[in-house]
Amino acid sequence: MADGSPTGTHDTPDIHGGIGRRTGIPRVVNTIDVEDLDAAILKVERNRGAMVVPKMAVPDVGWMAYFEDPEGNVHGMMQMKVDAA
Repeated sequence: MADGSPTGTHDTPDIHGGIGRRTGIPRVVNTIDVEDLDAAILKVERNRGAMVVPKMAVPDVGWMAYFEDPEGNVHGMMQMKVDAA
């Protein structure tokens, strides 16, 4: 949140944001909550999308990956799973 307060509770992990290196044009990247990241990655690849950041663990939060859609937009996907390591 803009005031710096947490976006979740102690029982619900949350993401407070992050900073990545700019590559090309400035853009906003939205992150989509998915139940099964591996299945979502397959769906992206089967529908002409391209993975730009492979699946990675976000410790104590879940699993995350980024993809580019056929129009060149980048999106994040997040599977909440506390036991990610």
